[in-house]
Amino acid sequence: VQLQASGGGLVQAGGSLRLSCAASGHTFSSYAVGWFRQAPGKEREFVAAISWSGGVTRYANSVKGRFTISRDNTKNTVYLQLNSLKPEDTAVYYCAADLTVPASGSGYGMDFWGKGTLVTVSS
Repeated sequence: VQLQASGGGLVQAGGSLRLSCAASGHTFSSYAVGWFRQAPGKEREFVAAISWSGGVTRYANSVKGRFTISRDNTKNTVYLQLNSLKPEDTAVYYCAADLTVPASGSGYGMDFWGKGTLVTVSS
């Protein structure tokens, strides 16, 4: 499975963005997908995840109620809707796939990773 994250950009605080994680590979629909982010000078951290069917979603406490993860297996794409953005959301966002749904951590052990997309939130 190959992953490509896109949709990042510069937005003012309070604004919104939608990130996409497009996958190639016919087995993508069998994988859970997680979003992680890494801010400058900080370790990578878990943001959100979704099971292969979309029936299970998990969020970091810092984004709960503001971010929404979803997927469209017919398009081999997972989305992350970012609302009410804050300057502290500024980071490179990565998507990763694995057979299990992550719930925390840095994503160590995730099977596949995409290149990140930069989100910058100005105050």
